[in-house]
Amino acid sequence: MNGKLEMIRSMTLAAAIAGVAVAFSASAQQKLDVVADLTGAMPTGVTVSPDGRIFLNYPQWGDNPEFAVGELRDGQVTAYPDLETNRAGVDDPDRHFVSVQSVVADGDNRLWVLDTGAPGFQEPVPGGAKLVAIDLAENKIAKTIILGPDVVLPTTYLNDVRFDLRQGEAGVAYITDSSIHGPGGIIVVDLASGSAMRRLSGHPTTMPDPGFRPTIEGEVLMNRPKGQAASPWLVGTDGIAISPDGDTLYYCALSSRHFYAVPTAMLRDANLSDEEIAAGIRDLGPKAPSDGLAEDSAGNIYAGDYENGTIRRFRDGEWQTISADPQILWPDTLSVGPDGWLYFTANQLHRQPGFHEGVDLRQQPYQLLRIQIGESPVFLTDEAGQ
Repeated sequence: MNGKLEMIRSMTLAAAIAGVAVAFSASAQQKLDVVADLTGAMPTGVTVSPDGRIFLNYPQWGDNPEFAVGELRDGQVTAYPDLETNRAGVDDPDRHFVSVQSVVADGDNRLWVLDTGAPGFQEPVPGGAKLVAIDLAENKIAKTIILGPDVVLPTTYLNDVRFDLRQGEAGVAYITDSSIHGPGGIIVVDLASGSAMRRLSGHPTTMPDPGFRPTIEGEVLMNRPKGQAASPWLVGTDGIAISPDGDTLYYCALSSRHFYAVPTAMLRDANLSDEEIAAGIRDLGPKAPSDGLAEDSAGNIYAGDYENGTIRRFRDGEWQTISADPQILWPDTLSVGPDGWLYFTANQLHRQPGFHEGVDLRQQPYQLLRIQIGESPVFLTDEAGQ
């Protein structure tokens, strides 16, 4: 195993060099800053609140995290909002976090927690799939929206979420379903009533490319369970971002080299069929395969390139590599902070045992990284008027 780890170290540097080669301009490269080294369970999501607080989350993927949601303070992550809410187990799933995939702060000083309710990518437990809003001033849960079986299928894996608080009475949420066994899709949630609609379910734009085979650190990424034959790892709708005016939703499957845009008004219109919504989708062309997406107030879209270990920016219809570094080992979730930095987790997801015949190639610590972009986050609130 030591020999394979040494090979991976050298290939990581080679991948970073390859990422630089695809950059439009070397002068555009931004220096990478390490925010925190993270030990213990592997994180996925990160978000930065309007006042600069940093939150991370840890799904139940086999690492048995001590808590699902935590706040980073003075280099240490502690359970948030408290240990009881983070209590492990699936009893009372409507009152406790089951398996959290994403956290997103909004402009109304709340932290939204997206709970898949599906530990280990299993079928979501009844009442476990939910959106939970935590008041950041009081550090207490303010609202819980349980997502029912009409939108959360037995195969659903809730992945990421964006908000527009100007719509309707209390705003709307858009959630990606990144299923690995069934249809991908986008779930639209009215935050006042809790009612939800499933949109573009199984549409080609929300599904993985069946022929997709990424190469990371010199190896084709595939499911490789110990003692079993290798099989493609295909993941549906994952990354999601929203335009500064709230009119456009961007999204992509994790297992794809394309990303798309669709009018949010069409997604919210209950009178439109998926076929009618599909007519409004724009294919924005090829891009490097990515996990999460992020947006800023200038209308730029950001994505990680997990094949080459880079961060890329979509501006004026073109992708540009803005950071390439050997430390960018599977850039997962991205979040634009109020300080003009783009934050993201590098969690070595591709080194998990399930991809390497049961051998865990991840090396502690994982990292929370950031690069300076000089732009502001998108907080779609009545007060912001964006």
